[in-house]
Order: sequence, then C-alpha cells, then structure tokens
Amino acid sequence: MGSEEAGHMTKDTRWQDLNLNLGFGLRGWFSSPCSIVALDFKIPGQSRTPVRNRGWDWRWLLLTCPPLFLPLVPRLCWKHISSLEVANEPVLTFTQGSPERDALQKALKELKGRTEAIPCVVGDEEVWTSDVRYQVSPFNHGHKVAKFCYADKALLHRAIEAALAARKEWDLKPVADRAQVFLKAADMLSGPRRAEILAKTMVGQGKTVIQAEIDAAAELIDFFRFNAKFAVELEGQQPISVPPSTNSVVYRGLEGFVAAISPFNFTAIGGNLAGAPALMGNVVLWKPSDTAMLASYAVYRVLREAGLPPNIIQFVPADGPTFGDTVTSSEHLCGINFTGSVPTFKHLWKQVAQNLDHFRTFPRLAGECGGKNFHFVHRSADVDSVVSGTLRSAFEYGGQKCSACSRLYVPGSLWPQIKGRLLEEHGKIKVGDSFGRIRKWLEHARSSPSLTILAGGQCDDSVGYFVEPCIIESKDPQEPIMKEGIFPQPLGGRGHSDTVGHFLGQLLPEVSPFQGPEPLVLDVGLAGREAREFPWIFCQ
Repeated sequence: MGSEEAGHMTKDTRWQDLNLNLGFGLRGWFSSPCSIVALDFKIPGQSRTPVRNRGWDWRWLLLTCPPLFLPLVPRLCWKHISSLEVANEPVLTFTQGSPERDALQKALKELKGRTEAIPCVVGDEEVWTSDVRYQVSPFNHGHKVAKFCYADKALLHRAIEAALAARKEWDLKPVADRAQVFLKAADMLSGPRRAEILAKTMVGQGKTVIQAEIDAAAELIDFFRFNAKFAVELEGQQPISVPPSTNSVVYRGLEGFVAAISPFNFTAIGGNLAGAPALMGNVVLWKPSDTAMLASYAVYRVLREAGLPPNIIQFVPADGPTFGDTVTSSEHLCGINFTGSVPTFKHLWKQVAQNLDHFRTFPRLAGECGGKNFHFVHRSADVDSVVSGTLRSAFEYGGQKCSACSRLYVPGSLWPQIKGRLLEEHGKIKVGDSFGRIRKWLEHARSSPSLTILAGGQCDDSVGYFVEPCIIESKDPQEPIMKEGIFPQPLGGRGHSDTVGHFLGQLLPEVSPFQGPEPLVLDVGLAGREAREFPWIFCQ
C-alpha cells in the first residue's frame, strides 16, 4: 500500500509491504550495485518490521558519522523496498460490436487525411528547425501522417546539456516514485489512450489491428509494468549481513546520458529503449525512426502526461549519421540502447571505441540486431505444422520482424509434398502492405540461374507500397538471398539430405555467422538425439 511517509505520488494497491531504509554512499551504473552502509528502521504505523532492522536510531549515525563520511551525507536517499503485483496485458479481440473496435474505428477516422505536426522536444520546449521531413502511410503514400523536423548538432548538444542538468535530481528520486510514472503510463495505454496508439501504429507503420495490438498495446504495457516490478525488486536484493554490521546496496543511474535509437517496425521497442534507462535513473536522448514518428511521439506524450519530468527523455528526431556522430563525440555519453541493423550497430561501436579516451566513463552498449532466421525440417516433421508455421513466420507483418523466417531447409524426401502445400496456402494470402529494397532482390532472383521464384514476387507502388508474398527455391546454399538480411524478407527454400549433422555442423555455420547463439526447436526423438551434440540447439 502507498504511504504518505514513504512519499508516494499516488496510492496504488499494487504495492505491498512497503518498508523504508536509509542509505548513503557511492553508487554504480543503472543495474550495478556498489556496497555501502545502511541502517533500516520501522515506519510508524507499519505492522511489519524490516528484516534487517537492528533497533538502531538513524539519528545516532548522523551525530557520530566520522569526517570521512561527511561529504556523503548530502547523498542520503530514501529507498522503497516493495513487492509489486503485475500481470500480462490481455490481447483484445476487436470483435464486431465490441467497445475496443468502436473506439479504434473512431480513432482511425480522426487520423484520415490528417498530418500531425511533431516538434523536437528539449525539456519543456518544442523546437522547430528548418530541416522538415514527412512520414507517409506505407499503404497510401499520398497521405502524410506526420510532419517533423531533424535536430541539428547544435540542438543535440543543447539536449545533452539539458539532460545532464536534470540527471542528479532524477537519479536520487526513489525507484518506487520513478516506477509510478511508468505504471501510470501503462494504465493510460491500457485504457483511454489504447485506441490512439493502435490507430497511429496502424496508419503510420502499416500494421493490421492484431499486429498493432500485440505491439503498441500489449507488449509496450508489459514492458512498462514488468520493468517497474523488476526495478523495485532489484533494490530488494541485498547482500548478506553479519551482526553487528549491516551491508546494503543502492542502485543508481549512469554518470552521463544514454542514447536510445529505435527502429521502425515496433512501437513498443521505441518506448522500451527510451523508457527502461529512464526508469533506472538515467537521462535519455531518444532518436525515433523516421517511419515510426507518429506512434513514437504518442508514446512520448503519454510518458510526459503520466508524470515524467521534462529533460529526462529528450525527443530528438535526427539524421542517423548526425545523431551518431554527435552522441559518440560527447564526453558525457554513458550508454547506447539500440535496435536496428548489424552494420549500423557496428559503426556506432567503432565510433565509441575510437573515442574511448575522450569519455568520462566507459559507455555501455546494448544492441538487438537483425538475424537470418531459418526453419530446418526433419524428415519426421508434420507437414501441415511446417507449412502453417513457416508461412506465418515468413509473411506476418510483411516479414518485417527480426525473427521472420527467411530460409527453409527441407529434406529432399519431403520437399515435393511441402512445396505443394506451401503453394496451395500461398494462394490464399491477401496482398499486404510493404515495399522497398526487396524489389532488387526479386530482380536478382529472376536473373539468377540458381534461384526459381515459385510464387508471388510482384511489386506495386502506384498507391501504396505493396509486395506479394514470395517463395523462392534455391539450388545453392551460398546464394546471397540465403545469407543476407532483407526487410521485408522473401522465403527461400532448399532441399537438404536427410542427415541433420551435416546441416548443423557444416552448412549452417558457413552461411550464418550470427546463427550460433540462437535456438532451434526440434521434436524430441531422432532429431533431438542427433542435434544434442550441438550446444546451441534447444530440443523440446
């Protein structure tokens, strides 16, 4: 339960058994503790006694504190140790006549033909530059859904300075208070703002209602709620104490700013890349994707309305190289939170390495990059399961997911049967919305002697960006289309011998240098026994 003595912004029944302790000392990065001394005491009126309460009076500590610790007294901070109950957000069905369907249809109607003006936001100030850009709807590129501008280097430096000025106060705020911001934002997304965020994701990123629902609603809400839960529980993890001493840890943010660089394909990822470091006491510069600007700005506005103070997250659309060069040249960079392509993340990592002597600390880099996902079919596989699972993985949301299946390896004995069923089901798929660089790959597939387009592959950009789902047969496992990451991804298929070991031990490592740590799921049995000798295979 929330407590006035504990300084909660709002009362929330999700908080249980709230205790308070007083701690001081040096503090590490946003998920790394440093040992300090702390004395716990019981809050008046609380029925439970803190586990580590030794009955000491904290005022005695202040009066007898030796000179060595006096400089640390101003760093005294309150810590909330709590249990927070959360659950996964239900995925709504949007059936005919349901309240969520009516609300979504209304939100979509409001966006029709509308262009939203989106500024850079530094602190509380909305800033416009002369470098104006537009986000267009991928299924109707005549509709400009958002007008925004790029932050230049001067504005990015200004955002860094504003963020650093707010860092200490935000870092010293109790984690429970920071968590309340994200819990409130999750409640807003779950309720009154759900239709808005779904509609903007659908119109701006070309998602169907279910794809938007599992992304911009359910996943983002879960990110905010579970991150809050884990952050609070993290502070409850304390070291062993031996009487008469009490050992304790305090968690703090990084000393500098975090750069969050988010992708186009998931609204939830943008909110999480910027939100998670902020929850842990950091200040953030958020560069959203140009093609997810409408939904990203909506998430930012929800966070601000939920109580996120100005200057904690700076919303700064920018040219990619300009943003990367600016943040990696700042001595105050302390972290990069990234989702995107392998080449871009490698480039950022190299820039950080080149500037290492310039930084005040050692920047942490966390990146999720694209893969080249595959399905390997064992000779004992169920054909219907293979076909349905592969088509869904390959073509859901136009294949614009890091986990999209883009390679299918089938035993020669099963290929005719699976090929026939793939083509049969492919004919039932309605053309969705996506377009771009895949056109050159389709042209390559038509001209390559080792590739045969079995189905689909037509492109149309007269109104929107449409590409038919495409199935390609390959005679060469080293074909570039079987190795290169492509968004959206065509499905490449190749027959293999019925021997699992040759594929896993020799062929796959040659064509997939990044495949090692990813799991492959096989049925227990013959396939499982053959695969267990490869440590990165998960059998079930």
